[in-house]
Parts: sequence; structure tokens; C-alpha cells
Amino acid sequence: METCKNTKFTSINQVRYGCALGAFHSVSAIPGAMPIAHCGPGCVDKQYMSLSFYNGFQGGGYSGGAVIPSSNLQENDVVFGGAKRLQELIEASLKILKADLFVVLNGCIGELVGDDTGAVVDSFQKQGIPIVNAETGGFKGNNFIGHEIVVKAIIEQFVDKYAQPHEQKQKGLINVWSELPFQNTFWRGDLAELKRVLEGAGFAVNILFGNTANGVEEWKSIPKAQFNLVVSPWLGLSIAQYLEEKYDQPYLHIPVLPIGADQTADFLHKVVDFAGIDKQKVDQFIVAEEKKYYYYLEHFTDFYAEYWWGLPSSYAVVGDSAYNLAINKFLVKQLGLIPAIQIITDNPPEKYRQAIIEEYKNLDTDVSTDVTFLEDGYEINTILEKVNYGHRPPIIFGTTWERDTSKKLGGSIVEVGFPASYEVVLDRTYIGYRGALSLLEKIFTTVISKSA
Repeated sequence: METCKNTKFTSINQVRYGCALGAFHSVSAIPGAMPIAHCGPGCVDKQYMSLSFYNGFQGGGYSGGAVIPSSNLQENDVVFGGAKRLQELIEASLKILKADLFVVLNGCIGELVGDDTGAVVDSFQKQGIPIVNAETGGFKGNNFIGHEIVVKAIIEQFVDKYAQPHEQKQKGLINVWSELPFQNTFWRGDLAELKRVLEGAGFAVNILFGNTANGVEEWKSIPKAQFNLVVSPWLGLSIAQYLEEKYDQPYLHIPVLPIGADQTADFLHKVVDFAGIDKQKVDQFIVAEEKKYYYYLEHFTDFYAEYWWGLPSSYAVVGDSAYNLAINKFLVKQLGLIPAIQIITDNPPEKYRQAIIEEYKNLDTDVSTDVTFLEDGYEINTILEKVNYGHRPPIIFGTTWERDTSKKLGGSIVEVGFPASYEVVLDRTYIGYRGALSLLEKIFTTVISKSA
């Protein structure tokens, strides 16, 4: 115990992410892929119920939730090892379940007792079975970290088999790395909108996750892409850097998810300029989209002019870095609201934090704000209660955990992240052109219905 005497152990109240094993959701998000969990009993259920069910009630679908095979390791497996149990589970899964790709995720027990899941999986790989092993023990970090472990495992053990040496890159084809599936409540609609606007600009898009992706076949074409596009403050950056080294693919990093006409147009122009493709198509697309977008905004101004006196002027955002930054940019640039406090909850690695902080220093001309990195719900809500929001009640963009605090402040709350237990989400998006309109509807319906 000598090595631990100076270590500070803390617990997190009202957790806002899953463990690394929760990355089985990233596998389920790939059409045709099936996760297999090598972990203790209850691990899969807890990750599913928190990250998927009580987070927009997204459901499990074909390869998620209750469908996921699990070894449910017991005391006997801890003592004697669970490799044999895993082998039996894989054999049974191959007989019962149909998938284009299987991904074995090793949990805490398997990693701690030293189960060689790689050797077990390798025996099936040698039989030509499309199966991958990912070491995702929960102690390695949260599901953001687990996601990157899983993605790199799929590329290394599966995609790489289809890569050709010195392969000619397909101009205009891009691999997109952005939101974390299921963790982000609106990931399905967001990725679909991201793909739609990029295709509108003239690109062929490997979106990789969600129902608009082309499943495992799309993953096979990753090495052919002209470049990788990272649309998030940090998630996906290490993947893009890995692919740059592996397949000699450059990458473009745009840290802010675009919301609204101005930001989406700026986003598309950056991607087109980087790719060096014809700008005529993107300009035509932007003109057509803005015509529709501003038609709705023109009519929205009647409401805004009538009710401006009763609408919030300041706000707080509590959530993962991707949505936190994107919503801040939109609220300041589009609505002219005043940022009060911003709290990022996804525990970004230290090496990315300064770059994230810099983004908040330039939300708009002469508008900046500080950002706090914090995970504990008790501390977050204590801070929210002490902030000066001015003479009007604030609007809080947060999670279910902030609902009581919002009531205390007399404010409004829009749930934009995990957990979102008062939202039922199918294909809603809050990014791009369509998503901005949905977000405006949500914000102001919430505000005016609060007094009803």
C-alpha cells in the first residue's frame, strides 16, 4: 500500500459517460457489425441502459442492447481463466447470429486475470472469419477512449487486409470522424446531416456509423479516401493521425460542429479548399440551402420580435466538448445570447485541453468566455446555482442531471447530452442547416411552454 499513500481517490456523482467497454455501442452503430463482450454479468446491461436507453431512448436495434452476446464471467473464470468460455461464446454466436463483422471487447475481468482474448480471436481469424479483438477494460478510461481503441482495432485487424500498397486515392472521397455514437443523444441525425451537406458540396462520404453508412463495405474503403475529416474538438484526432501514418492520408481537423447557415457554409468552404475540388457545386448547394433556411428564419422573426422581452438573455452549457463548443458558437453568433458559464464533462485528454480553451476565446467578434472541465454532477450543479445570469432567468443546455437546478433558478432547460431522460430521439439533428432549425424550435418551445 506504500505506493498508494499519496494517491487521492475520489468518486464521481451523476456520471456523464460510460467505461471503455461502452464502446460496444460504436460497434453496434456500424451496420452489419456485432459486438461480443467478454466481461462480468451486468456490465453490458448497465452500459446499454445508461448510454442508450435513458439517453434519448435510442434502443438497441439489431446488434445492441439485449442482443449482445456476453461471457458473463463468474468467480470460477477469475480463478481459472475465461478464455475457454469466450471460445465457446464465439462459436455459439457464429451459429446463431448473422453479421458481416464481429468485434470482441475484453472487459475488466478478462484483462485483469490475463485472458488472452487475442489468441482466441486469432484462431477464428485464421479460419477466415471476419472477427476483431479490442482490449477495452473499463479501467483504461471512458467510452470515448474505448471508441478509439475499437476503431483502431478494426482498422488494424480487418480493414488493413483490404488495403493495397501504394493504392491510388479516390479524389473527393473522405472518411469522417465526428460524434461518439449513442453517447451523443442526437448522433444518428447529426451524422446523417453531416453526410448530406458534404455530399451536397460534391464529396463521396464514408460516414462509417449510423443508418446512412454503407456498413462494413464502407470500412473496407477507408484506405482509398483522399483524406480524413475530423469534426470535433478532439475525438477522432488520434485516429486520423494513425491513418496518416498507416495509409499516407492527410487529415483536416475542424474542431467545431457547424450549426446554422453561416457556420455550415464556412465549414463546407474549408473542406472544399482543403480537398482542392471544384467550388461551383458547393456554392450552388449553399445558395439553395440558405434560401430554405432563411425563409423559415424570416417567419421566425415575428415570434422573436413579439416575445423578446420574455426570452432568456444568458445561458450555460453543460456537456461533452463537441456539443458544448458547437452550441456556444451558435447561440452567440446566431442568437446573440450572453455566455454565462460553460462546463465540459467528457474528460478530454490533457494534451487537447489548451486548444479547446482557445476556441472559447473567440466565439465571435469581441465575445469570449471561460470554460471549465468538470465531471462531478454535485460540483457542476453547485457552480450553476452560484452564477450571476443577469435580470432574467437563464436557459441551461445540459442533461437530466441539471433539471432540478434549472427549476431552482427559475430557468429553462434543453437536454442536449447524456443522460437525456426527458427526450425521445429518433433521427433528430441539431447541426447543419436542418439541425439549426430543429434547435431553434426546441429552445423557444421550451421557453414559452415553461410558463404554461
